[in-house]
Amino acid sequence: MKTIRVSAAVIHDGGMIYATRRGKGEFKGGWEFPGGKREEGEDGEQTVVREIREELGADIAVESHLGTVEWQYPSFFLVMDCYLCHVKDGRLTLSEHDEARWLALEDIGSVAWLPADTLVVDLVRRHFSRGI
Repeated sequence: MKTIRVSAAVIHDGGMIYATRRGKGEFKGGWEFPGGKREEGEDGEQTVVREIREELGADIAVESHLGTVEWQYPSFFLVMDCYLCHVKDGRLTLSEHDEARWLALEDIGSVAWLPADTLVVDLVRRHFSRGI
């Protein structure tokens, strides 16, 4: 079974969390935290900064490593490093996704998250419930 290592950005602004919906591929229509596959020679932070620039056209600042989640999908094993981030420069503009929403923490469960991303939602809730 193939293992895929990715980095995801938990982009926040004033208590709101940015969620994106996949516009194509096997998981089309599922909601996720944006990001993507790690390339040779990159660390997790470099990956998430590059992926957000490529997918959403904005520069982000990584604040901290929120955690790593693992999920067994039918055809691969996913290892996802998750980073708490904010937009440093530019505007988030969709190119790979077909919809995005800023969700209040109390509404974070209102979209149909992809399975691995439900674990990230739990990390987000725990992080922000500590008042950080």
